Amino acid sequence: MKPNNIDEEYWLALIHAPGVGPVKFARLLKHFNTPRRVFEAEPDEWRFLKLNNILIKYLQTPNWRIVDKDMQWLTQSGAHLLTLHHPDYPPLLRDIHGAPPLLFIRGDCALLSSKQLAIVGTRKPTPEGEKTAREFAEYLSHQGLTITSGMALGIDGASHWGALTGSGKTLAVAGTGLDRVYPAVHRDLANKIIETGALISELPPGTTVRRENFPQRSRIVSALSLGTLVIQAPERSGALYAAAHAKKQNRKLFAVPGSINEKLVKGCHQLIKEGAILVETPADILKELCMYRTAPATKIIPQTIPAAIPKREQAPRPQIVVDVDDDERRLLDYLKTGPTSIDNLVEQSGLTAAEISSKLLMLELRGLVAVQSGGLYAQIENTTY
Repeated sequence: MKPNNIDEEYWLALIHAPGVGPVKFARLLKHFNTPRRVFEAEPDEWRFLKLNNILIKYLQTPNWRIVDKDMQWLTQSGAHLLTLHHPDYPPLLRDIHGAPPLLFIRGDCALLSSKQLAIVGTRKPTPEGEKTAREFAEYLSHQGLTITSGMALGIDGASHWGALTGSGKTLAVAGTGLDRVYPAVHRDLANKIIETGALISELPPGTTVRRENFPQRSRIVSALSLGTLVIQAPERSGALYAAAHAKKQNRKLFAVPGSINEKLVKGCHQLIKEGAILVETPADILKELCMYRTAPATKIIPQTIPAAIPKREQAPRPQIVVDVDDDERRLLDYLKTGPTSIDNLVEQSGLTAAEISSKLLMLELRGLVAVQSGGLYAQIENTTY
């Protein structure tokens, strides 16, 4: 028996058809316009399209039982299904070759069409790499970007946690059905993501762990995003799948460099050689994505420029405006007098050395301060806070 809610069920029935992946699904949609018409066609039309006998047999007797299980999964709170024809299907993803015909979602559907940055990297990062991922994700989420990744161990997980600490907006693209969490140690992370972000999969519930699905899900991670940031990826890292997809999809590609002797960044260095944008601070990403905010013209004080300087050099550089908390503002005010040490800042501010070090690191990541020789900190010009 066919189920009652015909529209969605035919989409689900076709996704379970043997040998029908995203490309063949798109081909069938182009010819028949809707999945329902695929199933209602005459056998001669199927044969005209050179469909094999196994698929033809399935189209004659679809597996409605497994479709019923999918529909049962969709009855739980926060579960959603977006078809390729749905108006809320993310436009950036729809435009790629082999776009997923269906998206299973748990959480906030609206985030799929938000401005996103993908962050990917090795599953075995150094503590420094994991910290970088968390801090970049936290800061960039506060600047209006949804952080997207694959919920794998290492850099992926650190990026999700960083975004949760920030705005809470993060998307995790799974390589299994959403009725399970992989890796299992990320069950708490998955539950947290559902609260303020979303879990996504093109794979129906019941899909188990299969190695071939993970490189495929990387195309979704990169396609949803305006750009992909790679943090610590060796030469044969799975994270490089997302980078390769980002190139094909004409997305921005960013990479954080490291020591030339460190194997964990060999992949990042190769990406930079091939044209990826070298990233030292989150401000580098915001600038490339044109998401930094410039101060109103009335707040910019033009510098006095000698008449001898060519006209093209006379325009003042725009000032980048960044939100800071009260303690960060105090530290920046102290740095206005010139480069100084953490010890001096402890005496002036009353904060502990650990508190100051943490805040200076965040200010450095935002492009507001820089470390000079001798370990002195200095405020970077051309910023407003």
